[in-house]
Amino acid sequence: MAADEPLVLGIETSCDETGVGIVRGTTLLADAVASSVDTHARFGGVVPEIASRAHLEAMVPTIERALKEAGVSARDLDGIAVTSGPGLAGALLVGVSAAKAYAYALGKPLYGVNHLASHICVDQLEHGPLPEPTMALLVSGGHSSLLLAPDITSDVRPLGATIDDAAGEAFDKIARVLDLGFPGGPVIDRLAKEGDPAAIAFPRGLTGPRDAPYDFSFSGLKTSVARWIEAKRAAGEEVPVRDVAASFQEAVVDVLTRKAVRACRDEGVDHLMIGGGVAANSRLRALAQERCERAGIRLRVPRPKLCTDNGAMVAALGAEMVARNRLPSDLELSADSSLPVTEPHVPGAAHSHSHAHAHSHGHDHDHVHEISKDNLYS
Repeated sequence: MAADEPLVLGIETSCDETGVGIVRGTTLLADAVASSVDTHARFGGVVPEIASRAHLEAMVPTIERALKEAGVSARDLDGIAVTSGPGLAGALLVGVSAAKAYAYALGKPLYGVNHLASHICVDQLEHGPLPEPTMALLVSGGHSSLLLAPDITSDVRPLGATIDDAAGEAFDKIARVLDLGFPGGPVIDRLAKEGDPAAIAFPRGLTGPRDAPYDFSFSGLKTSVARWIEAKRAAGEEVPVRDVAASFQEAVVDVLTRKAVRACRDEGVDHLMIGGGVAANSRLRALAQERCERAGIRLRVPRPKLCTDNGAMVAALGAEMVARNRLPSDLELSADSSLPVTEPHVPGAAHSHSHAHAHSHGHDHDHVHEISKDNLYS
């Protein structure tokens, strides 16, 4: 870790975790997370309004905790990065607003970054600089995507994505049918270890010869599992929960790993990076390792804590933006709940719209600039 490497704070609020990370170059200094998952568990899923309020309450304490953990002052930072999309609009807005306030008060450059690109970049904190191009399989509650990234700061290309439910969403829904609570991923992973993955032949979506080679579909699988469980209950039979969990999980990870390895072969890429919350799944990691070894592909998967949503991944991508001299975002940066993965970085209004448009917005915010920076951040 060199002292001249960029020191960046990252803020992540796309869903129900308030994540604040601090990195220097590719070295992780702090990873503070405040989760509201227990509150959402009562409702069986994430409630956007509750998530937004939780982010508001957790933001400043989590930033202060990260700075303390890293042993740095906010004034030492070289930049502030924030997830500007995709995600829940209200939740994103809290993070973006906080990042803009800190960046303005401290006079630091602001970088609005893409949530999915951040999930790829976080691997640098564990395994060093990303190869170029990087092949990434991202699997989470909201996304299942195969991405090719020749340059993580400016060039991310989608090869395939889910056409219906994401993998993590399917885990949550099946856990609900089995009365296992929320979130479903960890509990299904745990129960599956005691079950037989070959007990029930659940379908593998989009694996036919005429299907899109890199797209995913888990809706049919989810329906098939739910109907199988309903039929057992209707017949008055006990549902073999562990076998269902193992067979369902196997169907998901079989398709994910098979398509990812195929993409690597087709694109001539000799390594695969797996990220996102579902990358914490033990069976996915094991099967990916097995298939990658067989195909001569090197597997890169961050430790489970870095796979789920966190501020470290945002800081990692922010540090890469600084290191590569990418244009910072301006204070017109907004949250974009459907930000495409092809935009790893959002320069903001001043860089992407006409001068007149930027000027008209600037006029609306003149009163902000009259506030002394010393008063904003003492």
